[in-house]
Amino acid sequence: MPKIVDPGARRLEIAEAVFRVIQRDGLAQASLRSVADEAGLAIGSVRHYFRGHDELIVFAMRALGDRVEARLLRHLPELLDPETPRSRRQELTEALLGELLPLTEQTRAETDVWLAFSAAAKYRPDLAEEAARAHSGVRALVRRVLEGARGAGGLLDDLDLDVETERLAALLDGLAMAGGRTPPKLMRTVLGRHLETLRHPGAETK
Repeated sequence: MPKIVDPGARRLEIAEAVFRVIQRDGLAQASLRSVADEAGLAIGSVRHYFRGHDELIVFAMRALGDRVEARLLRHLPELLDPETPRSRRQELTEALLGELLPLTEQTRAETDVWLAFSAAAKYRPDLAEEAARAHSGVRALVRRVLEGARGAGGLLDDLDLDVETERLAALLDGLAMAGGRTPPKLMRTVLGRHLETLRHPGAETK
């Protein structure tokens, strides 16, 4: 009996091969042939799931963004729950935002690949759309986190959330870009210190 293959799962497996090739050799080397070899598939199998190289790369970029987004969203219910103690909320905030930084082997790999996609997006409109979606998504997430903290009484009263959203998102972007030169412990400290500047000094821990 022929083996039944889940098309969605196979497409994601091929995307994972794209990530490995990009991290090891760069985006320019992520050809259909090299990706097929990395995935242990015939090139015809890759063409069965993707019409061409451009579709494959766009799909891989979207898949990476979706994977990170899903991981981020898992933190939100507890973080935004008004019954969550403030000390726990601070811990969750740093954990959530830390998912966007190269602090672990997995997030370092994701950051390397995402930066390669982002660089290519400057001259590839198909990737630019995905880059813009991710840019907006991160800022929307940061805004939700800040609004949740304000609603819980944990932020300074006079903060401009538009400015603080962009300031925090820019900090995350900068740390991600410098990740290869900045130790994870220092990145965590920088993020934590920034968040401290936003907290209401009179807020008591529940």
